[in-house]
Amino acid sequence: MNIKYTHLRFEFRLLLLIALIFSFSVVQGITDSSDVEALQELYSSLNSSSQLSRWTSIGGDPCEESWLGITCQGSSIVSIQISGLGLSGSMGYMLSSLGSLKTLDVSDNRIHESIPYQLPPNLIKLNIANNNFSGNLPYSIASLVSLNYLNTSSNSLGQSIGDIFANLTDLLTMDLSHNNFTGYLPTSFASLSNLLVLHVQNNQLSGSLNVLEGLPLADLNVANNNFSGSIPHKISSISNFIYDRNSFDESPAPPPPRPLGRHHHTSSGSLTSWGSDGQSCNSVKGNKNRLTVGPIVAIILGSLVVVVLAAVVLFAGVREKKRNDNTIKHSFGNIPRIQMKVNNEGHEQRVKPTPTTLNLTSLSTENLLSHKMQGNNGSVNVVKSPVTATSYNIGSLQGATNSFSQEKLVGEGSLGRVYRGQFHNGKVMAIKKIENAALSLQDEDNFLEAISHMSRLRHPNIVPLTGYCTEHGQRLLVHDYIANGSLQDMLYLSDDRIKVLTWNVRIKLALGIARALEYLHEVCLPSVVHRNLKSANILLDQELNPYLSDCGLAALLPNTERQVSSAKMVGSFGYSAPEFALSGIYTVKSDIYSFGVLMLELLTGRKPLDSSRVRAEQSLVRWATPQLHDLDALAKMVDPTLNGLYAAKSLLQLAEIISLCVQPEPEFRPSAPEVVQALVQLSQRASVQKRRSSEE
Repeated sequence: MNIKYTHLRFEFRLLLLIALIFSFSVVQGITDSSDVEALQELYSSLNSSSQLSRWTSIGGDPCEESWLGITCQGSSIVSIQISGLGLSGSMGYMLSSLGSLKTLDVSDNRIHESIPYQLPPNLIKLNIANNNFSGNLPYSIASLVSLNYLNTSSNSLGQSIGDIFANLTDLLTMDLSHNNFTGYLPTSFASLSNLLVLHVQNNQLSGSLNVLEGLPLADLNVANNNFSGSIPHKISSISNFIYDRNSFDESPAPPPPRPLGRHHHTSSGSLTSWGSDGQSCNSVKGNKNRLTVGPIVAIILGSLVVVVLAAVVLFAGVREKKRNDNTIKHSFGNIPRIQMKVNNEGHEQRVKPTPTTLNLTSLSTENLLSHKMQGNNGSVNVVKSPVTATSYNIGSLQGATNSFSQEKLVGEGSLGRVYRGQFHNGKVMAIKKIENAALSLQDEDNFLEAISHMSRLRHPNIVPLTGYCTEHGQRLLVHDYIANGSLQDMLYLSDDRIKVLTWNVRIKLALGIARALEYLHEVCLPSVVHRNLKSANILLDQELNPYLSDCGLAALLPNTERQVSSAKMVGSFGYSAPEFALSGIYTVKSDIYSFGVLMLELLTGRKPLDSSRVRAEQSLVRWATPQLHDLDALAKMVDPTLNGLYAAKSLLQLAEIISLCVQPEPEFRPSAPEVVQALVQLSQRASVQKRRSSEE
């Protein structure tokens, strides 16, 4: 009897414990916290639309409370379908946090600005049709290896379609119609081996359709473009093919001819070459012009020599590539560089993303800030971009800065001084007064082109350009005012450094700056090289979010001065990459080097160059680099104000990233997306450690 009673008491306690756990989980919410944060940010970016019932920008639980259009599996959001609700605003910048999202449908709304440059990584269906999106397709589409449906029709997207489709072999349907796309169809379209439906009608595309010839298309619409040439025979046989209002030849192209020089053995054993008409054009045996033995031997020996030389060159190239790959792999250690794709059996397959091809060379202002369109006569016309920033008169800027008085001066930048300006409506802005001497070779048109481009840089970690002034020969730029000073001030002048710049905050700052670089290098076409990345150009708000300033200012320098102004604009001493000091060449990989130096500052709390230290420690990179793989040495390098409050594993991982960024050879440095990916994982681990500590 006692045993039975004890058993019942145990079962009762167990049920009570289960009930308590369940009730606690209900109180805490069931949706993954990163998913909740991403939806809250999306809601705010959509102007907190009242049409999204039960959505909120603060608190709430999407899965438990059944937010409109949200579908969950367990604690993860797998579908967002909010089409046809009349939503406005933008899509925000946190969609990439929705790691389990499969379907994103925001079609038939009034959403504007650019498509977010970072999209949910595991999307299967993306539908943004019939909105007001502008800009171009984001390069991150290249990594959506599970995507099988893409619809961006009826927006205001423009420029040439990026070559970003090489990995999208699962794509079945793609609709890019009713936009403003220009140029040729990208060559990576040929990799869409399962594409059945392609609609690109009502754009300004040109060239031929040859790249589509090998695709299994059943529905193709290319109407109302500028395509020309012959229609390939395979394409003309597509069951649903619409091609009117183009410049095609009248009839489809004939089947391809037999290639010249195809050989066939005759019944008599002689080797015969066949022409394109199928007739024998030259017979080796029994021909009056047949080759003698000597020339044949010479030809064979010459061919062998060429083959051997080609094999040697190819082998050497393979060995060099393998050596580079091994070096990079060794340098990154456990930092992931490859996207993961889950196949139908639930196993992970490694898929290396293919980024958009970028031009990393120095570009003239006109090339950098305008696009070219092919005319009907073959000529190339430069199409200037309209200036969208606000034009200020010099009087209003003088009034806001008390005639640019010393008391309003907040800093001195690469091209001039920066003042704090307060306008009559109470709005506070940062006003950069550019020295005329710095722009001695610039005319007004080029200046307006440059600021037109700068005003289109839109990223949560970039200081936006909102206005300009060109009156009376002046050159002034108006930016949003970031009130909490620079990272340089916080590192070296602030009394709050000890309590504010925790380990997790430093990782957050590094990630924000890396994301800004990723946007400049990968999203902007052509890519924008910052050229002056340093802690003084990282501004902080009250929540310690970083903002990269001076973006696009390099384009204001005259071409003849870009390679000689090392002390003034193209990187400061201590931040400049070795290749710039040697050759004056500055590319996106040079920005990565400067970013590595910046991370060393965050790690050590030391300046890049410090003459007050002993000679061996004056150069931060030279002193720190040999110690980045030694945990004991690393622990001594860390900023002492951290008081040891960091995880050793996180320290090693950050040191690995830094080590690769400051490699002397540019080709061994990672790209900005690779740095972002590594820092995201480091940040996630830091958050987990913080959460565990609070729970303990």
